[in-house]
Amino acid sequence: MINIIEARVRGFIEDIQHPKQKKKININDLELQLRKLLDDYFDMDGYSLFYQSIEALQTEGVLTPILNKQHNGRTPSLSLYYWVNIKVQEDKWDRLEMMKLSDIFDFSYYEHHPEWQTKEEWMRIQNVYSFLKSIPEREIVSVEERSLELFGHEKFLLDSDSFPEGKGFLARIGISEDQLKMVNYGEPFVFWLKQGKEIHDIRRVLIVENLSFFHTSIKLLEANQLDYEPELIIYGEGTKIERSFSYFFRMFPSKPYLFYYAGDLDAAGYGILIRLIEKYPDCSIQPALKIYRKMLDCFEQRNDQKQGQSQNLKYRDAFLQWFTEEEQARLLQLWKENKRIPQEVLTSETWRRWM
Repeated sequence: MINIIEARVRGFIEDIQHPKQKKKININDLELQLRKLLDDYFDMDGYSLFYQSIEALQTEGVLTPILNKQHNGRTPSLSLYYWVNIKVQEDKWDRLEMMKLSDIFDFSYYEHHPEWQTKEEWMRIQNVYSFLKSIPEREIVSVEERSLELFGHEKFLLDSDSFPEGKGFLARIGISEDQLKMVNYGEPFVFWLKQGKEIHDIRRVLIVENLSFFHTSIKLLEANQLDYEPELIIYGEGTKIERSFSYFFRMFPSKPYLFYYAGDLDAAGYGILIRLIEKYPDCSIQPALKIYRKMLDCFEQRNDQKQGQSQNLKYRDAFLQWFTEEEQARLLQLWKENKRIPQEVLTSETWRRWM
């Protein structure tokens, strides 16, 4: 018969056991939790029972002591740290049931990774199978809508932090988003269409990183003073444009466009532009060099690089190659000094110096 100490210890260990990775525990922390939970811990000689529980779990292969000469300071002693080993998967899927679904699914991944043969994963696969059998009468919906229908939560396929099992699920079963008749819609963005222009008139598009310059650009556009004379200005809203750019092609006619991007002269701004170019190779996306050169003319207004920005040399070098050697030297000086030039140096007032 399992005593209350062992029952508590086993319950705690089962709660933290993971099907794919070991976890490390501190034995003293575990015992302290027991002492807080059980008022009569000392009266029942709790440590002796605790010691026996840990030894039993070690014998069963659930726990493995970390032999680094650190002990818990009690008698009899235990290692201070233990690995909680990977949970052994007892319930494997029925092969006959797998064969019934093999007309659609390739189960080879699960054969090589039996830890994924869980009841929850099987239910997800059954839901997808039933859906795929009803494809002819189904319509295209968003990823969130389909995810809620099939997996019980709209973020299952998108939020890997909250739903780690959702990451890679479609790859595990060999099914694409298209087959599930779902699409990851881009986020809407704020834009300004030049007065007197219509959607079919759009050819040149300026994307700006910051809100202040978005409003400044509108003033300059309506005064016919903005470089490139775009018919449309998009407020990129920092990195959001990387998620929202695809929305452009749902709103505007399918035809060739010239996209010009202008952001801060800093590590984050370089990254946004280069990632857009890489993600959309079929689009003509390039830096708004005339605008960036005006920003370089405001070199004296440089300020400190923002804390926490990733200093990616690949993005920096890809950005610099668009500029002359002299301009590259100034941009490299900014980089070495850990300085930046914010887009806000361009105002309707400072713009006059280039008129």
